[in-house]
Amino acid sequence: MNTMVKQTLAGLRVLIAMTVLLGLIYPLAVWAVGRIPGLESNAEGSIVTQNGQAVGSSLIGVDPVAADPAHDPWFHNRPSAGSKDALGPGDPSTSGSSNKGPYNEDLVKTITERKDAIAKREGVSPAQVPADAVTASASGLDPSISVAYADLQIARVARNTGLAEDKVRQLVEANTSGAGIGVPGVNVLKLNLAVHSAAPGAH
Repeated sequence: MNTMVKQTLAGLRVLIAMTVLLGLIYPLAVWAVGRIPGLESNAEGSIVTQNGQAVGSSLIGVDPVAADPAHDPWFHNRPSAGSKDALGPGDPSTSGSSNKGPYNEDLVKTITERKDAIAKREGVSPAQVPADAVTASASGLDPSISVAYADLQIARVARNTGLAEDKVRQLVEANTSGAGIGVPGVNVLKLNLAVHSAAPGAH
């Protein structure tokens, strides 16, 4: 058997071994780990359900759209770089940032427009609008907002749902994570589901 045939067979054996290892055994091992109780939800995309129906993922922020913007009962996510207007929701099927620097004139203009629009929506001065309310995250799909941004929206949500502000504040606190470790954040999807449960007429 000449050298070329030996080398070909050796390469073929490595190819078959690696195909079995990386194409079969490794994927099956990862799948099996994902079936471990407690990890299955994460492996399936952290899907959030309500009344047996999937309503979203706790890891993907999709800004809600109120049926009547003048009586908006929902908490809102951070803005998306993919949105065409200041408060419009981005496209959840895509993600990405604007990649514009802090001194970019277009970015400064966009942030100013967002700040003015949010201040008008919440009935506050632009100076009261927190930074995360006007700046998009790197992915554009951040599922959480700061406690400060959630607090800013409490009065509007309470007014448009008929709930007491103290009740809405309790819902915010119940859906705040990271206290004591890192920066506390409020998951918007879970919070809005809690609001809907407390005020079923909200839409």
